[in-house]
Amino acid sequence: MESSVSTANASKSLISKSDNPDLDLLVDKAISGSFEAFDQIMVHYRERMYGVIYNMTMNHSDAADLTQETFVKAFRSISKFKQKSSFFTWLYRIGVNLTLTFLKRKRSKKLFSFDHFFGDSDKIDANIEFSSKDFTSVKNTLLNELHEKLNEALSKLSDKHRTIVVLYEIDGLSHREISEIMKCTEGTVRSRLHYAKLQLQSLLKDYIS
Repeated sequence: MESSVSTANASKSLISKSDNPDLDLLVDKAISGSFEAFDQIMVHYRERMYGVIYNMTMNHSDAADLTQETFVKAFRSISKFKQKSSFFTWLYRIGVNLTLTFLKRKRSKKLFSFDHFFGDSDKIDANIEFSSKDFTSVKNTLLNELHEKLNEALSKLSDKHRTIVVLYEIDGLSHREISEIMKCTEGTVRSRLHYAKLQLQSLLKDYIS
């Protein structure tokens, strides 16, 4: 399934201010009212923001609209950015909150790409023994079935639990960063993530080990 996510290491490189002084300068200029500086910031973060929102909504059109809305709201509010947290965290908080509000309004089941959550597909069927000569066909059939079952399982999680799974397992953010984005304690993040994984494991117990 198509996705615009990148690796966890890439995520970490965007968070520390000292890692990108040029970006910090752009943020300072944008706070002072420079549209050109904000446009460069948008180009820098747009793909990653889209990836997060897409994995929350599993809809390309909704993700594109919400990503655009995120940057519009950020531009209008950037003068209020007090730099108490990283710009990355501040921007993600806007995008996540807009998406959560959207999901509550829409009240529809969402699908989820499990490729990054479980990692290498070989790990999924490592304990499955195939007697058929047509190994590839059987494997693809089982993986497609697992796709459907995982989508069903994730659709049963609350929006907030699913969001934490996306931010942690897909986007590679730390508990601290997620707590800042979602304005809750790290303990709450760990608790929700643990609960979500237990729920998924229970719902998928016949398909994974």
